[in-house]
Amino acid sequence: MTTATLAQALEGPAAAAEMESGARNAAHVARDGAAATEAPVATSPAPGPVANRPSIGEYFGSFMRVVLPPLIGLGLVVGLWALVAMKSSDFPGPAKTLEAAIVLFSDPFYSNGPNDQGIGWNILSSLKRVAVGFGVAALVGIPLGFIIGRFAFMNSMLAPIISLLRPVSPLAWLPIGLMVFKAADPASTWTIFICSIWPMILNTAQGVQRVPQDYLNVARVLNLSEFRIITKILFPSVLPYMLTGIRLSIGTAWLVIVAAEMLTGGVGIGFWVWDEWNNLKVEHILIAIFVIGIVGLLLEYLLLLIARRFSYGVN
Repeated sequence: MTTATLAQALEGPAAAAEMESGARNAAHVARDGAAATEAPVATSPAPGPVANRPSIGEYFGSFMRVVLPPLIGLGLVVGLWALVAMKSSDFPGPAKTLEAAIVLFSDPFYSNGPNDQGIGWNILSSLKRVAVGFGVAALVGIPLGFIIGRFAFMNSMLAPIISLLRPVSPLAWLPIGLMVFKAADPASTWTIFICSIWPMILNTAQGVQRVPQDYLNVARVLNLSEFRIITKILFPSVLPYMLTGIRLSIGTAWLVIVAAEMLTGGVGIGFWVWDEWNNLKVEHILIAIFVIGIVGLLLEYLLLLIARRFSYGVN
């Protein structure tokens, strides 16, 4: 028997209707309570774990691991240098060389005539010769590398010539330059051109030859012109090899210019070293050694930055 029936039987129709309405209200309240119980309670997100930030000690330890080994190496070199200077009265030590460097770099761009100029002018003159010879070598060597790598006939024709001329010392070409150009400055630039061109040719040709044949087959199916094949397929693939050849060339060029300028004279870091030797200023020669090394390192680092910018996978 239901609640309404029981109420109707006991108290009449009005009481039954009132009790039935109360039952409906109780049912609604029960459903709302159940829904409230089942609904997820909105809570604020729990704070995540706080990242362990490196302490000052860890920063200092990382810094020392990076800086300390080079400092130890430089300290060993300076210590060995000082020991050699103690055993020889003619060989200047680190302190005397440092004093001479301070005086030398206090006015690096003085000019008292063509044969008496500051070390700054000599460095700039050498860099200018390297830039001209290196630039001409890039204009000739990189396209020639593309041609050798792209066409088997050109590779077969030029490979024996390159194999014959590449091992020749760049300084052996200096007399040829003096005979042809009748001047020391273009002869030095000619020597830089000769020593810089071979790495560019060989590395560029190797990069072209390593392009997957599938790429070239697709280009042939699409009937692409040779210009589009070079610019759209070959050049992006060959770029890392080409940049490697450029880096090798600039290092070789900077090495050769010092020796070439010693032989030709004029203004340049090589001539400056030889002139200081004639003046028996050995401390200036040691300064020039450090300057040549630093400039070569900066050139190498600059090209490495360019390689990182345009080439994937270069560390």
